[in-house]
Amino acid sequence: MITVKCENVSIRYKTGDLKSIGLKEYVMKRLTGTYHVNDFWANHDINFALEKGDMLGIIGSNGAGKSTLLKAISGILVPKTGTITANGSIAALLELASGFDNDMTVKENTYLRGALLGYTRDFLNEKYDEIISFAELENFQDHAFKQLSSGMKSRLAFSIACLVDPDIIILDEVLSVGDGAFKKKSGDKMREVLNRGITGMLVSHSPSQVRELCNKILWLDHGNQVAFSDDVELHMNAYEEFLITKELPKTHDDIVRLAKDFENRMEQKRIEETRSEAEKLQAILEAGDSESSIQAAVNVLKKNRPDLLA
Repeated sequence: MITVKCENVSIRYKTGDLKSIGLKEYVMKRLTGTYHVNDFWANHDINFALEKGDMLGIIGSNGAGKSTLLKAISGILVPKTGTITANGSIAALLELASGFDNDMTVKENTYLRGALLGYTRDFLNEKYDEIISFAELENFQDHAFKQLSSGMKSRLAFSIACLVDPDIIILDEVLSVGDGAFKKKSGDKMREVLNRGITGMLVSHSPSQVRELCNKILWLDHGNQVAFSDDVELHMNAYEEFLITKELPKTHDDIVRLAKDFENRMEQKRIEETRSEAEKLQAILEAGDSESSIQAAVNVLKKNRPDLLA
């Protein structure tokens, strides 16, 4: 079953119009004959479809149009051309503080955010303790939202979105906030959510996060679609090579070649690291007496290559 579908979606912003420059400047430009409106296409001709349980990783450099596309899928923006189909309720975490009131408490904001997502007070009463516990905010329930750190805010937003029951969840860099322990917990929760059949979309600059969580990938560059595929490993390898070389692929063959170049680059790096470790071991063995040298060499292996001691 198709849950999200984009067909030939293009999104345009106008720059220099009355709304963006204000009435005074608009009048002056009109009088002097210098008034111009420019079109900026944030996304152009985007096409993909997701089924129930899919997790889409959206990748691309800053300015690629990732967040704009998510806003359109969430219903915040309307495409200039093309159609977006979203079957089911959507929980979108697009900006860290969106849907929250800085002066309200954590508890009040939990109910506010839940209400904005369309959930009843009875449902939120049932889920409240679970939401606060997952966000690790038991000791901050009566604190004003503005007193929370960015990590705490992110934990609360993520907890509300995942512990309620949407059909589609949209995450824009949310999983990148928080300490290592919470990142692992949020990743585990996302896998649990996807196993329930919820469709997910994730914007992330973390290659490992996309590789681990996503089964489909959409690559954008300056608003254009580079690729959409279910071969996440191939395209992530090509994308990581692109980040190094800045060579944007034009065809699928280019993607395959870039991915191979990245694999070769990583293999060369591994060889160099192994050679460096071997040189360290040799220097240690040559520098000390027999027993101390062997112990020092073992310590180096424990730190850098424990697999060799297994």
